This record gives sequence, structure tokens and C-alpha cells, in this order.
Amino acid sequence: MKRLTVEALNAPGFAHGFFGRQGGVSTGLYESLNCGPGSKDAAEAVAENRRRASAALAPQSALVSLSQIHSPIVHTLTEAPAERLEGDAMVTAKPGLALGILTADCAPVLLADHTAHVIGAAHAGWKGALAGVLEASLDAMEKLGAARARIVAAIGPSISQDNYEVDFNFRDRFLEQGLRHRRFFVPAGKEGHYRFDLPGYAAHCLTAAGLTSVQTLGICTYPPENGFFSFRRTTHAKEADYGRQISAIMLTG
Repeated sequence: MKRLTVEALNAPGFAHGFFGRQGGVSTGLYESLNCGPGSKDAAEAVAENRRRASAALAPQSALVSLSQIHSPIVHTLTEAPAERLEGDAMVTAKPGLALGILTADCAPVLLADHTAHVIGAAHAGWKGALAGVLEASLDAMEKLGAARARIVAAIGPSISQDNYEVDFNFRDRFLEQGLRHRRFFVPAGKEGHYRFDLPGYAAHCLTAAGLTSVQTLGICTYPPENGFFSFRRTTHAKEADYGRQISAIMLTG
């Protein structure tokens, strides 16, 4: 099982991981650690994959994920919800809850205040990031006692600028919020097209919001040899569906 960690998030009483697609039971397009209930994979395989990821994070953890809708909606959790909630970020101060973010090119962002024992996890696709999901996550953590100056953030595997081609209408959405956002776009190989730096933009949102510790893993989900699910790669290959990897953080005590 491929589980990446970031030193800045490590501390006694905390566990986290950015999981790849290895180490599960799914087959075919979903091989093998597909943790996405929204896929067309067999439900029992997804459940077993999620159990394995949860157990690898910490014994007896309760893995929670959302029905992600590319929004700025953040849920503050005091217990595991009875059913999946709609939204794109979660925060908690409750030990035992593993906050899981599902991705297949979007940026998973894990957050922690080690002093206040408050954690957060956010799904930063371009829509959610532009709408303020990361800033809303920080606000929600502060309401639980976190201090922005202490929060550390890690941006996990996501699609890189080299593999993220967009058109001028996409770029204009960002420029409407400030011409400074031009730096996240470089010209692509054809007129009116650009390549967008999603992890760079996510890091900018976090640092602009006051964080001083933001680390980006710098791993692209698009190349198959990197070992991650990718919506864009699946689309280009004209495959019928795709799996989702999971990134999670929890308080262990």
C-alpha cells in the first residue's frame, strides 16, 4: 500500500496519509485501492479498500468522506455522520475521526494545528478553490480553537501544470478575481489555451490567507506510472469510469 506522509504534519496524537491506488481489492479500471463510493466499482470492494486505508492510518479509526460537489462547504464534525454529507471540506477536534478526501486529479489538502489539536481536510478542485473552500476551512478550524499562525498544510498528489490544459474562458474566471492570478497560467501549444497550476494556486490561497507552513508534494496524478487515479487520463483514454484515491488525517488521542 502506497502511503505518503509529510514531516510537517507529523506530531504525537496525529496520523495522516496520502494514499495511492495500490494495496486494494478492486479490479479492472479500479485496480486496486479505489476508495470512491461514487464510482461504479463494486460496493463491497470499495468498502474493503476504505477499511484497509483506515486501518493503515490508525487502528479503530472511523473514516469519514463527503459527497464532494466542488463547493466551499465545510462541515465541522463532532462524530461520524450517519450518512455522507455534501460538501468539500471537514474539520474536527474529535479523536478517532479520520477525515478523508477523495481525488482523481484535484488537490487534497490536509491541515493541522498541533497545539490546539484541531485538524482539517479539503478537496481543492479548481471550482472549490476559486470559491474559497480553503479559506473557509481555516475559518472553521479557528472556530474550534486553532490559530492561523500555527496551522500547517500539505497539498497532496494532484494534476500538474504540465498536464492540465484549459481554455481562455477558464483562465478568465481567475483573472476576474485579480490579474495577479496570471502567474498560475502559461501558454499551451495551441492558441487560446493555457496550462494551469492547480497545486500552485491552492498553495497561494493558503499563504494569502495567513499560513506560513504550506508544503506541496509535487507529485502528478496524470502519468500512470506514478500510481494514482486520474480523471483527465481516463477521459483522454476514453475509459468508462475511474477510481478515486483517498487522503486522510485524524487525531489519534
